[in-house]
Order: sequence, then structure tokens, then C-alpha cells
Amino acid sequence: MSQKEKLETLLNEFHSKYPMTIGWRLKKNSRILLEHLYEDEKIEYAFYAQKNDNPLDFLGTGVVALTNKRLVIGRDRVVIGYFFDSITPDLFNDLKVKSGIIFGKIEIDMVKEFIVLSNIDKRALPEIEKKVTNFMHEAKLKYQNND
Repeated sequence: MSQKEKLETLLNEFHSKYPMTIGWRLKKNSRILLEHLYEDEKIEYAFYAQKNDNPLDFLGTGVVALTNKRLVIGRDRVVIGYFFDSITPDLFNDLKVKSGIIFGKIEIDMVKEFIVLSNIDKRALPEIEKKVTNFMHEAKLKYQNND
């Protein structure tokens, strides 16, 4: 299975399980993410969310993927260009989950940046937290053991 097919499958599974999560233009956002993957990088988990802290701003959808190396976020701009974020385990500090009545958000604290992923179906929050935290914890252990 190609990385593109794997990403599409994971996003479809996420949508089936958590349909309340707001997401637009997933194919265009996925294309950005796929362009930035390394040859030996494999997608292990993926979901989508809004990359902002404003509950009324639902146009900033990003496709988020955990790979065997890092966490990446791809966002295609509506007019021209795109945004791409790469979070390596050495820059990851902490993750916070906030849940509301319908939606929740994930806050990722990094060494010099703070990322908010919002408008996520609140039922998806435990799954996302476990996947991201477990990956970052295991990756940091590997990194420390290599030093």
C-alpha cells in the first residue's frame, strides 16, 4: 500500500469513527503532507483538525500524521501556497487535552512554539492523546539511548 493510500484509509477511518470533527479539503492538505515525507518515512496514524484556537474559524483544516520519525501537519492555503509543520521528538515538551460539550482541542507545547488543534470530535481526544504521547515518549527514549 502506498503512503497516499495509507493516509486516505486512515483519514476515512478517523472520519467514520469521529464524524463531528470539522475538516475540509482533506485531499489537498494530504498532498502537502505527502510532498514533505522522506523516502524512508512511514505514516502510522493520521487525523484532521483545525490548526487554530478560534472555535469559529473552521477554514484552517490541517491533516495531521504521526510517522515513524515525527509528527507532521499539512495545510493547503485557499488562494496561493501552503503551510507545513514538522514536530520532531526532541522539540516536543507536552500535550494538553481540552474537552467541551461537542468539540475538544489538543494543545502541543514545543520548545519554541505552541500548536493548537481544535474542532475535534471530543470522543477522538483520548485516542489522539494516546497515539501522540506514546510515540513521543518512545522516540525520546530511543533518542536518549543513542546519546
